[in-house]
Amino acid sequence: MTLEVKNLHKNFDGKEVLKGIDFEVRDGDVVAVLGPSGSGKTTILRCINFLEKADDGKLIFDGESFNLAKISKKDKKRLRMKTSFVFQNYNLFLNKTVLQNVTLGLTAARKISRQEAEAKAIAMLEKVGMADRLDAYPSQLSGGQQQRVAIARALATDPEIIYFDEPTSALDPELIGEVLAVMRQLAEDGMTMIVVTHEMNFARNVSNRIIFMENGNIIETGSSKEFFENPKKERSREFVRSITADRTAD
Repeated sequence: MTLEVKNLHKNFDGKEVLKGIDFEVRDGDVVAVLGPSGSGKTTILRCINFLEKADDGKLIFDGESFNLAKISKKDKKRLRMKTSFVFQNYNLFLNKTVLQNVTLGLTAARKISRQEAEAKAIAMLEKVGMADRLDAYPSQLSGGQQQRVAIARALATDPEIIYFDEPTSALDPELIGEVLAVMRQLAEDGMTMIVVTHEMNFARNVSNRIIFMENGNIIETGSSKEFFENPKKERSREFVRSITADRTAD
């Protein structure tokens, strides 16, 4: 699987939020998208998963090319069947149990039998350490547990790639580790991921590639090791110095 984005543009109320974005993701990549708030990181994910309509740009997925500004409903649905999205605020159904939250997309959208869907859901919940809470409702879970259920839901559809939109930003600090541990395991298992994140340890130690953004542009992209140890652009060097100073202060 290869995903490639070319010349992605997006405007909100006349303000250009994405200014011609180009990048590529290969099978097994864990790409961390970094940058200050408002740089366009989340908008990229929302455009390539069709939660927002791009103004221009091309998406190449598994060798097929799609015009992001004019993509058909049929092609959107087909591409979404190959991907999953994990939101920062979990997006669980509050009136459904953990098991029901994971099985619903399988039975409703993919027409899988309830028995098969439940078996799949339980296996994925086991993978994220939530198989002991099948009958719990979201209100009975911590934020970290809810996000792990959301990851299980994403995994249950057997996606080729998972998009994570700041998956730990809504969590209390002591709960962040349990979610990152699940994501680290997914990376070790070879799951392809694009992760918008402010978690620098994850970006440095788990991701293999970095996209660094500011003001709707990609400032620098490359291997995680090179970005953190030898950034090429001055703005990237400033960013790395700032986070290194923050870590030293802690």
